[in-house]
Amino acid sequence: MKRKFYPIEVLLWSIAFPGFGQILNRAYIRGGFFILLEFLINVNSNLNLNILYSFQGKSSLAVDVTNYQWAMFYPCIYLFAIFESYVMAYQRLSMRIPTYVSIPFVSGAYFSTIGVIYSNVIPIPPTFTPILGIVIGVGIGLVCRKFLLRRLPN
Repeated sequence: MKRKFYPIEVLLWSIAFPGFGQILNRAYIRGGFFILLEFLINVNSNLNLNILYSFQGKSSLAVDVTNYQWAMFYPCIYLFAIFESYVMAYQRLSMRIPTYVSIPFVSGAYFSTIGVIYSNVIPIPPTFTPILGIVIGVGIGLVCRKFLLRRLPN
């Protein structure tokens, strides 16, 4: 018998690396596509060097090596891959998809992109600005989702 992967497991693997959630959901072509996009954007934006220098406290080096033309794509691809695999896990298990579930993911993508835009001017290491944007965005998205669930019919 094949093991079932529940939405939270798929979500966590997708956070670890875009495309892994799709692979757990047996959507191998989609998973491969997200892994390819992750690799393409990561290499062209020099994201790994940005992360390395950020964790070493070398913020100016992190900013200097980053190709922001490519880095701007990362938050939306990353959060869409997470969202898509999470929803797919619900569908595979024939579970009801939560209403307005996309709102925290979309909000996280918006705020993380803003974090990328300002990561070279805010006085914290540039890797952490988009991550902070995700946290703030998902938090705001959860509040908005809760508001909509109370105010609008499902």
